[in-house]
Amino acid sequence: MRQRTSVVLLATFVSAGAWAQDVSGFSTTIAHFSQQNTPGFPSVDLAPFTEFLGVDATRLGSDALSLHLYGWGVNDLGGPSTILGKSGGDLSYAYLDYRFSQANAEFKAGRFSVNQGAGVEQVDGISGRTDLRGGFNVSAFVGAPVHYKTQEPPSPSTYTYHYQTDMIIGGRLGLRLGPVGEVGVSYLQDGSSPPWDLATPPPVDYTRKQAGTDLRLAPTAKLELTGHTLFNVANQYQAPGGPVPDGHRVAEQDYTLRYTLLPTITVTGNYTERNLEAYFAGTNMPNLFRTDVSDRHQAVGGSVILGSATATEVVLDFRHMSRETYGNSDRYGADLRMAAAESKVKYGFGLHKVSAADLFMPGGSVRAFYGMSREEGRAWVMVEAGKYTASLDGISYHFDDGTNPNLNGKSSLCQVVGSVGVKPTENLSLSGDLSYGANAYYQNETSVLLRTTYRFSAASKGGSK
Repeated sequence: MRQRTSVVLLATFVSAGAWAQDVSGFSTTIAHFSQQNTPGFPSVDLAPFTEFLGVDATRLGSDALSLHLYGWGVNDLGGPSTILGKSGGDLSYAYLDYRFSQANAEFKAGRFSVNQGAGVEQVDGISGRTDLRGGFNVSAFVGAPVHYKTQEPPSPSTYTYHYQTDMIIGGRLGLRLGPVGEVGVSYLQDGSSPPWDLATPPPVDYTRKQAGTDLRLAPTAKLELTGHTLFNVANQYQAPGGPVPDGHRVAEQDYTLRYTLLPTITVTGNYTERNLEAYFAGTNMPNLFRTDVSDRHQAVGGSVILGSATATEVVLDFRHMSRETYGNSDRYGADLRMAAAESKVKYGFGLHKVSAADLFMPGGSVRAFYGMSREEGRAWVMVEAGKYTASLDGISYHFDDGTNPNLNGKSSLCQVVGSVGVKPTENLSLSGDLSYGANAYYQNETSVLLRTTYRFSAASKGGSK
């Protein structure tokens, strides 16, 4: 039913574009050829063709009304490259947008993305925003969460997942503090049918109730603070026979402080905290995030950029991470970035070290622990000459514990990607990538990617472009 609704919605919107005054868009076709070789297994040949199409139609009978579409489809000439099988696709967004002439007001209807404090979601529904007196602004949305096939949980949890996440609603109230910045409070509810409403409660609660605060403060031109805190305000659900939830209410905190010490020196600090049980209590991407994980993650770090906005930049960075199930780790290093303006050549390299705690090896292995500490190296160069561009990018990892069973005997991993491109006309771009890599999964992997992007437009006067 959901797929049929998307098709009807797309057909309706495409027909609406026929009476648009101005239409613009793009078409990107990607042909990807890849051969993967794994010791002890036959080689795998993949050849997916993917098409991305986006259309923007404005002045639909009114200067204030516009239509926006974006979708994709894939067809495999070789073995299936996704869980969709040999072919598939989806409608990423398709919505009508009406912008009012006053109060910076806007209304959307259809499939769209929202980013309103606690709500960073994909929605089939309606949304609106407007400015109020006294520096206040308000926004809200309501509808059904978008569930892509590639993110659907396997049976038998599919029914309970869709039962729980039957609706989504959220909103944000913001206050502008003049030139200093803005603060806001927000709320999100994903699902109105918690698992205990079912005769046989499932092991996972996909519903969410979250409240948040966010801010952006820039008291001076040199100092800026941005960040948000997200709270889990739902009743803590205990799965039948499962552990008692820890009741930790902070789902996420993420704050960044940036200070321009000198015109060419910038200092940045960041603090992040996530309680995964609360943060991923529910999500419209259950295959991407393990919603049943009860774990906490904290990280603090910073960077110093020397030579900001100059031809030579040196970036020094450090990050300390702590996770309950994996212990502590530190990542530190430097990047050098250079640009020769006259020849339009940009290049650089970086070196980083990751010092990580040894991890416990479960399951009666001869070894009790294995190490994840490693060195990371990267080098890249990009050249632009008129219509032509070319680049070469290489990255490598070397693990200190070469006998780590997860590496399958490969302590050194690498990937090299070369790319060339040409823009024969203002609206047409052609490019190709050739990559080679060796990692813990494949003895070697070679890929060729061909990309064609065409931008088009049509106006009520002047004809097509």
